Amino acid sequence: MPEGSKADTQTIRSNIVLIGMPGCGKSSTGIILAKQLLLEFVDTDVLIQTREHCSLQHIVDTEGHQRLLCIEEEVVLDFKASEHVIATGGSVVYSDPAMQHLSRYGRIVYLQVKFDDLKKRLGDFSVRGIAKRTDQTLEELFTERTALYEQYAEVSIDCTGLNQDEVCQAVIALINA
Repeated sequence: MPEGSKADTQTIRSNIVLIGMPGCGKSSTGIILAKQLLLEFVDTDVLIQTREHCSLQHIVDTEGHQRLLCIEEEVVLDFKASEHVIATGGSVVYSDPAMQHLSRYGRIVYLQVKFDDLKKRLGDFSVRGIAKRTDQTLEELFTERTALYEQYAEVSIDCTGLNQDEVCQAVIALINA
């Protein structure tokens, strides 16, 4: 079948890509989702740390948040696999090329969490390797990124009051709809 045909597109878009704020449950939900769907799991934050041989926080502390964004874009653009659940870093939405690449290979699922719930989940976010300006509050970051998550999402899951299994079932239902 010629490239770009319907069958080719379905094969290429065999990944499920989870986006959302740090602490929304992308990694933990992604692992369970991958098991349920018999897919491989990858966390792009782990790919970054493996490639750079250091933590995300170390990159932010020593090279700045812009450097982390550049590394994240490179890692995502280099990732070409099918039949994966991909938990992305919360800042991936700052890179349109990375998001277009992820969209080409998978369905983009936004895991939505209310700001107050996110604050409780994150605790001390200063040690999580979050790519943000030093003068930016968590609430400002949340507002800024929410617009980007909504822009790129094909499917959105309101995670309010849901446990990880319920989030997985919601993702599966929307993906299959």
